[in-house]
Amino acid sequence: MKYLIICVLSFLATSYTFAQTKQDSLEIKQAALDYIESQHKPNAKQMEKALHPRMVKRTFWKDKATGKDYVRETTTETMVLLAESYNKTGDKFPSNPKKDVILLDVSERTASVKLIADEWIDYMHIVKLNGAWKVINVLWQYNDTKQH
Repeated sequence: MKYLIICVLSFLATSYTFAQTKQDSLEIKQAALDYIESQHKPNAKQMEKALHPRMVKRTFWKDKATGKDYVRETTTETMVLLAESYNKTGDKFPSNPKKDVILLDVSERTASVKLIADEWIDYMHIVKLNGAWKVINVLWQYNDTKQH
């Protein structure tokens, strides 16, 4: 019995030490929000803050000439430029844009997140490096896949 109690207490102490915290959850959500909000109100620095320098964003697309599907990729550099210029005229998003962040799985230093934002669904991997949560992978699609 004594051995069982020691094992349970050891397990609980280890789980508590290595579990994500409420602060981690807030920072993960903020990284996803910085990613989308930097496009709502053009802000390259906010996008840069959200993304790991080697982030890759992918989606499927259809080649109009051949009708074949393929994968398109976007990099951090392109996303920072996009954040700077995409919504300059303020007409790309509704006045109250949708931005639902759902934490699918959170571990000590990795997280999987679903962002539902107006016309898009983004699945994100977010990693904690040097104390900061950064978006490192994005797989996205339009809600209406015919737009691809």
